[in-house]
Amino acid sequence: MAPSRLGMIMMTSSPDQTRSLGRRLGRFLRGGDVLCLYGDLGSGKTTLTQGLAEGLGFKGRVTSPTFGLARIYHGRRWSINHLDLYRIEPEQTGDIGIEDFVRDPKAVCVVEWPEAGRGYYPGDRLELRLSHAKGGRARRIRATALGPRSRDLLVNLRAG
Repeated sequence: MAPSRLGMIMMTSSPDQTRSLGRRLGRFLRGGDVLCLYGDLGSGKTTLTQGLAEGLGFKGRVTSPTFGLARIYHGRRWSINHLDLYRIEPEQTGDIGIEDFVRDPKAVCVVEWPEAGRGYYPGDRLELRLSHAKGGRARRIRATALGPRSRDLLVNLRAG
């Protein structure tokens, strides 16, 4: 039996490539999947999410929900619950209904700045750590699958 934990490092050289990576990954997502996006300001979390939404069939504009905390987009196949916990303290997380967003079987949940929500995420999730790489616009994206479903996502992404 293959281990459920899997890691992978990817490099992108521009925002368009970061969005394209998200689009490719988005094609494999389904309701109930949870993605936690870590990274400094400007590291590409929202750009990656734009691609994820495109891969899920959403045609509209995707923006960071920093001030609204959550945005819901309706794709062709699944909805996208897009959360941004940048301004949230851990003790406030339950007050915003994070559990409803994260456990929604009809939506993919993408969480930017997920640190405040620890304890609410399922054990099987995909963690993506984005960082600036050499070259200014380049990004290093370290993906870690923490369960069998998220591992399958990375295997499919790697395969094409």
